[in-house]
Amino acid sequence: AERQDAPSLEAEAPVEEAEPQAEPEPPAPAPSPAPVAATALPPSGDRPTPAAPATRRFARELGVDLQQVSGSGPGGRISKDDVQEHVRGALSGGVITQAASQPIPELPDFSKWGPIERQKMPKIRQVISQNLSTAWTQIPHVTQFGSADATALEAFRHRNKAAAESRGAKLTPTVLVLKAIVTALKAFPQFNASLDVAASEIILKQYINLGIAVDTERGLLVPVIKDVERKDIYELAIDLGDLGERTRTNKVSPDELQGGTFSVTNLGSLGGGAFTPIVNHPEVAILGIGRGREEAVVVDGRIEPRLMMPLCLSYDHRVVDGADGVRFINKLVESIENPEHMLLGG
Repeated sequence: AERQDAPSLEAEAPVEEAEPQAEPEPPAPAPSPAPVAATALPPSGDRPTPAAPATRRFARELGVDLQQVSGSGPGGRISKDDVQEHVRGALSGGVITQAASQPIPELPDFSKWGPIERQKMPKIRQVISQNLSTAWTQIPHVTQFGSADATALEAFRHRNKAAAESRGAKLTPTVLVLKAIVTALKAFPQFNASLDVAASEIILKQYINLGIAVDTERGLLVPVIKDVERKDIYELAIDLGDLGERTRTNKVSPDELQGGTFSVTNLGSLGGGAFTPIVNHPEVAILGIGRGREEAVVVDGRIEPRLMMPLCLSYDHRVVDGADGVRFINKLVESIENPEHMLLGG
């Protein structure tokens, strides 16, 4: 049996072409130093940038101009590590200018190979594109994968469906996972935070507002359920259903798209398994949920069919260490696998 429900989150961004810069003055002649292996060379617009094709592709994906990167290899050869170090240095300074200073690569004439059609990028897609490009270039992403046995969660949901419906609520798996997220965020508040790079401070929020990625005809939107930690499962189910419906029908207000502290994207209704969600800047983490599938699992020495739910946690590595990423997933799994204990505040 396969099940799961709900929305998703992603995109790219237009980059403005930089103004041409004046050519640098030729450097004054200097005596040649003795050769040293693996010396980092300073960036210079006049020298070639030795780098492997994979490194060049990696730099393009991050919007990094290799002319600005110091190479640590022999003869100033640039490695992926050099590119990553350059990005880390730019992030610690609070600004990344490489993407803006790098010219947009010219596209070939695709019509030479067959018919084409050009479509104007809708305004909302441009905004999505810009926002996610900002997130991808400014946040060093790490994704921690895990899975939870959702068999007990699904049984709990079926037992309480009628009670929820009598209160005007639809009790979906997503609602219960949101409650599990609240439990994990309380245990690990660094996931419910933002990074103030300029002040070198981590902003820990004393409230939990969950952004729920919704796939609409206009594009991806992330409405926010406020003060989730104060709501029971029925209140949360009503809010989730109402907000999702109004988002899909273009009746959500701008204020309802702001103020999130942690985001959730559920692709389970569309199928598929694990994926890498992009953190919704200025948040520091997002949970992706894949489709639950029945799998053969060893339980107490016996093979049993269990409903396994893929979990994909992306986070900002500047704020969250890998060990805490594992601990967060473990807490999430514990809550999903013991729903009664979770909902009773255990």
